[in-house]
Amino acid sequence: MTIKEQEDSLFAEWRINRKGFVADGVADEDAYLQSGKKLLFLMKEVNDPNCGGWDLRDHMRKGGVGATWNNIARWTKGIRHLPEHTAWDDNMRKMPEGLRIAAVRDIAAMNLKKTPGGATTIKANLHDVAKEDKVFLWRQFNIYDADIVICCGQDVADLVHLCTKTGGTPWKTTKNDVGYHEYKPGKYLISFWHPAARKSALLMLNSIIAAMEEIIVRR
Repeated sequence: MTIKEQEDSLFAEWRINRKGFVADGVADEDAYLQSGKKLLFLMKEVNDPNCGGWDLRDHMRKGGVGATWNNIARWTKGIRHLPEHTAWDDNMRKMPEGLRIAAVRDIAAMNLKKTPGGATTIKANLHDVAKEDKVFLWRQFNIYDADIVICCGQDVADLVHLCTKTGGTPWKTTKNDVGYHEYKPGKYLISFWHPAARKSALLMLNSIIAAMEEIIVRR
């Protein structure tokens, strides 16, 4: 089965008990499989006041919008160019639509909670739903066989064991204080800021690149 066939088969089961279910995953399967290091962004939920019922993969194929997807595109572009450094130029600052689409097309994005929330996630609700859906989350996570999994926010890092069954395993920390764990040989979980965090885009980019250099490049 293709990745999309696996996703769609899983989602057909999952959405039965989740009104407003928002599908997610891989935007472009061929690009993902040919990307070298398979990169998965693990997030909380979509922000949608209209109650969901759509497909994030379609949104990703259009490059996404706003700070979240601009930063995901920047981080992806920077990671893909290692060990060379990506210049902080006008394109990186402004992240025009064409560059954002190109950067996002070869990644996977997965939310722990498949129904929408608001601008601020209610922590207890996220934890409860993720635990209820842990079997589905584990099945989806394993479809992607990702080499680098960026847990976008501490809440996500706290719950990633539901996807990987690595609960209780100690994490290590890079010199610039980014948490990471080798969940399979040569495959890493990274605990990082949410891409919409109220921090400088350049600061976040430099931080994720420095961590990736230490974890991946210098090994």
